[in-house]
Amino acid sequence: MEPAQPAQPPSGSGQTAPALSPQCEVPATDLAAPAPLPNLTKALDEHRVINILSVGSPASAALGGASGVKSFPVQVTDILEAALKGVNVEITNRGVDGEVAETAADQIRSEAAIKKPDLVLWQLGTNDALARIGPGEFTDVVKGTIEWLRENQIDVVLVGLQYTSRFAKDENYNAIRDALLQIATDEKVLYIRRYDAMRYIAQTRANLHLMASDNFHLSDLGTQCMAEHIARAMIASLFVKRFRPSPN
Repeated sequence: MEPAQPAQPPSGSGQTAPALSPQCEVPATDLAAPAPLPNLTKALDEHRVINILSVGSPASAALGGASGVKSFPVQVTDILEAALKGVNVEITNRGVDGEVAETAADQIRSEAAIKKPDLVLWQLGTNDALARIGPGEFTDVVKGTIEWLRENQIDVVLVGLQYTSRFAKDENYNAIRDALLQIATDEKVLYIRRYDAMRYIAQTRANLHLMASDNFHLSDLGTQCMAEHIARAMIASLFVKRFRPSPN
């Protein structure tokens, strides 16, 4: 097997992944490792409209706060369209406040059968951790859903738990976070390490507040950084070609 090599940007794309805003800048190791997005790449090569299904809770649920800030799926759409010149992105937002992975998995299957997306953007983990769902049960649900998506030629991007000092020492919270990283490694899917990215910002830029006053929901800046991190990781993954063994 040949090693991963840089690929030419997909058809219609810009030359590089978009730069992060200074307040959202984090090391690549705290953001995501590139992973293949074959169905999204195919849609780009065929010059089709990109169809994305967004599920999860809580940040994906609302259209925007009182300040009028767009939800992260809408911001991701804007960034992708700006970076992938001439490409139209349509996102269906089905975020539900309080949703755990098992409920989201059922929703993914029903919505995907109708919408037939190229990619599912799945924010998960936080509610499972707080509901005290065990990491083993969580892992089974997520892996089963990833396999179903793969069989139906749909890519998935996993968006992990947020960092907050409120739950930094919570054993189940950290167990679910660790489970997500292992799932992404085993299944070779793109995983946004939101906990690591937010923790880095909190530790290096204490004057920036990614969380609202309840220290649980995202602030406007937190929502912006979340969108930037997701979009950058997705675009960076489109620029990596992973070679597979030639068939015998």
